[in-house]
Amino acid sequence: MRIAIVAGETSGDMLGAGLIKSLQQRFPDATFEGIGGPLMQAQGFNTFVPMERLAVMGLVEVLGRLFELLKVRRDLVKHWLANPPDVFIGIDAPDFNLTLEQKLRAAGIKTVHYVSPSVWMWRQKRVFKIAKAVDLMLTLFPFEAKFYEQYQVPVKFVGHHLADKIPLETPAGPARAALGINPEARVVCLMPGSRSGEVAKLGELFLQTARRMLHERPDLQFIIPAASTERRDQIQTMLDAYPGRLPVTVVLGQSHTCMAAADAILLASGTATLEAMLMKRPMVVSYKLAPLTFWILKHMVSRKWISLPNLLADRELVPELLQQDATPEKLAAALLAQLENSVAMQQLHETFLFIHRQLKRSADDEAAAAIAGLLQQ
Repeated sequence: MRIAIVAGETSGDMLGAGLIKSLQQRFPDATFEGIGGPLMQAQGFNTFVPMERLAVMGLVEVLGRLFELLKVRRDLVKHWLANPPDVFIGIDAPDFNLTLEQKLRAAGIKTVHYVSPSVWMWRQKRVFKIAKAVDLMLTLFPFEAKFYEQYQVPVKFVGHHLADKIPLETPAGPARAALGINPEARVVCLMPGSRSGEVAKLGELFLQTARRMLHERPDLQFIIPAASTERRDQIQTMLDAYPGRLPVTVVLGQSHTCMAAADAILLASGTATLEAMLMKRPMVVSYKLAPLTFWILKHMVSRKWISLPNLLADRELVPELLQQDATPEKLAAALLAQLENSVAMQQLHETFLFIHRQLKRSADDEAAAAIAGLLQQ
């Protein structure tokens, strides 16, 4: 059996590696080929080109590499039409993979897309292209599966690999010991994002929020996990230029440890909100975009909330303070309210635990079983 896979970035490489391991248990003689990263290659995957060639962010960068990306896709189509695999699996990277899947499916090759695009959030008409492109959609979240069911797209909710990896309970003690933090301290984790532009927009705002909180709670300590040495230096430069010393520690990497050590988290919208929820930590979500970009998105987005905890609960579990509402005063007030309301925080913990159990489904095995079912049809 030959299984073709294309993963376009690090998160896809992680999913692909776990999926390959589970598929190998069902199909010991299977071979795997396409485009993948080092984790997939460690499972015996044969990559035709380095995965990094697909990991392009931003409109300008994509335009600069457009001809190369189109050639890679044409070469893959030509190869697999001449040597059809038993199934093709596109992992995320929808702009690249959906067109590839559509061409292969038109030639009679079974196709799977793993990780739904945010079609339930915006540009919903993409669902009609997806319906033509895939024999099976694998989703990480249950509300995504419900969306596809409305359009009769074959779909399977498989759960989220982070819910499998993060324990149901994550005590603060070991994390604080690892970071050298007083076990009795009140700690707030600040996470302004992993990209330079995000830190530039939110870093100063988050530091101003910390200062505002210190007026009410002088005993607070703050930690900021930096995704890279570049982000660490960027954040440290902001701190060095800040008037007056703030009790802020910048930690290189270790984002999960920093979240586990915290009593509350202030963070940019994104996957980190899911991680914070799985660790059962109270949070306030914030984000700022250019005014025109925000105005356009506001008129395109069909959901009331943007953070994953609120989307999964279909109600506001955690405050979302965006654009003009993202002020130091409002952010500080929301965080302090969480720190001071132990009853509400216990209720939030129970709700987060309930959602965690929903998402904890052995995603690798569930995805492999769904693909095996498709192959047996």
